[in-house]
Amino acid sequence: MNKTIRRASVFALLLVLALLVRATWVQFYDGQALADDTDNRRNVIETYSQQLGNIVVAGESVTGSARTLSGSDLKYRRTYTNGRLYAAVTGYASQSYAPTQLEGIYQDLLNGTDSRLRTVMDTVTGERAEPGDVITTIDPDVQKAAYRALGDKKGAAVAIDPKTGRILAVVSTPSYDPSSLTDANTAGAAWKKLNADADKPLTNRALRQPLPPGSTFKLVVAAAALEDGLYANADTRTDSPDPYTLPGTTTPLKNENSSAPCANASIRTALRYSCNNVFGKMAVDLGQDKVRAMAEKFGFNDDKLDVPVRAYASVYPSGMDKAQTGLSGIGQFDVTATPLQMAMVSAVIANGGRLVSPHMVSQITDSGGDVLKNYDDEASSKEIVSSSTAEQLRSAMRTVVEDGTGTNARIDGVTVGGKTGTAQHGENNSKTPYAWFTSYGTSDSTGKEVAVAVLVEQSDAARSEVSGNGLAAPVARAMMVAALK
Repeated sequence: MNKTIRRASVFALLLVLALLVRATWVQFYDGQALADDTDNRRNVIETYSQQLGNIVVAGESVTGSARTLSGSDLKYRRTYTNGRLYAAVTGYASQSYAPTQLEGIYQDLLNGTDSRLRTVMDTVTGERAEPGDVITTIDPDVQKAAYRALGDKKGAAVAIDPKTGRILAVVSTPSYDPSSLTDANTAGAAWKKLNADADKPLTNRALRQPLPPGSTFKLVVAAAALEDGLYANADTRTDSPDPYTLPGTTTPLKNENSSAPCANASIRTALRYSCNNVFGKMAVDLGQDKVRAMAEKFGFNDDKLDVPVRAYASVYPSGMDKAQTGLSGIGQFDVTATPLQMAMVSAVIANGGRLVSPHMVSQITDSGGDVLKNYDDEASSKEIVSSSTAEQLRSAMRTVVEDGTGTNARIDGVTVGGKTGTAQHGENNSKTPYAWFTSYGTSDSTGKEVAVAVLVEQSDAARSEVSGNGLAAPVARAMMVAALK
């Protein structure tokens, strides 16, 4: 064998070895990544080769599976019952797009690939296991009440059981029908239409759109003042001139009702009339660090709040000057909150100062109904404020509803406490303000409780008629009535 042939043989052998090494690497190291790649159509074919498990509300499935039209390699597609009503809970499972909300979080359980579902026979045969189900904490009556009361308004609402942390309702409007996104043949057109809609129906406003909370944030400032001992109790007169000039400026912090008795008003009176001067000065006197510490105890600035859907962080900012701190005391400047967060604030106050971790999934089960995980049993509880502070705030919130800015939330036979909010929107408040209401309700006959928060981002009401009491409180009232029936 001459030198040229020998060199060619060695080179060919090296190529074969390189090919074997690469094939081995792909098979044993990259194989799983390639198999799990979202662009691998085999995964979609496998997922929709059989019916999916279901998301359940009050014992009834709000999801299902239907046969796809003949000729498709995807045998089944997802279906939804009352899809618009529950879209903010379920999300969607699509043949074309990645699943969202509960559909996305529990996709392995729902398509049967979760290892906890496998039986011995599944392991032997290599067959995919029967899919499991997701049991939610949602109360259909409360969900419907919120959805109907919001109607054509752009907004969101959340209801929580303060004692258990079970989320009873999550509503975002305008909503959308998840069924429009399930079939690969029609999903593309529906996706473009939904994303072109200026009202952003795919956005979950209840969990994932923090906006200025306005005067509802005054509850957090009041909690900080009482816990700090800045004032002895909720009925102690404060040192609060009316109007209050923001430090370092010539800008007076005025009140919506110029005739309200806000000068040196107590916390109770200041909540009743929503006195900006009191809470602006209170935030300055406490200092931004103390207000932020209390806000964070309630859940602000937490970017890992899973319910189990990841909620966007509500924000209490840092690095403010005193004037900005004063504005933060009335829920303005760069303070933002989701309806979930403000419902948590009321839930803490209703529950004696303790926060039970909010969750909207009760259990996940296998196909036979055996519980794989019980989230109700795993809900944690921690003290946010003392029971004395919580009791004083409950009492002050009752004054708001009984004879203050929140009278539209009154319910016969129910003790209701609440706080209104009308947050500025746009530069120099040039756009329609946001209307907020957060509250708790306790049945006088059964002791059953609920905490809610409602945001109305946009409605057909004239600007002069936009208020927390006028737009958001009636929605909260409908939800409380449904929860405490």
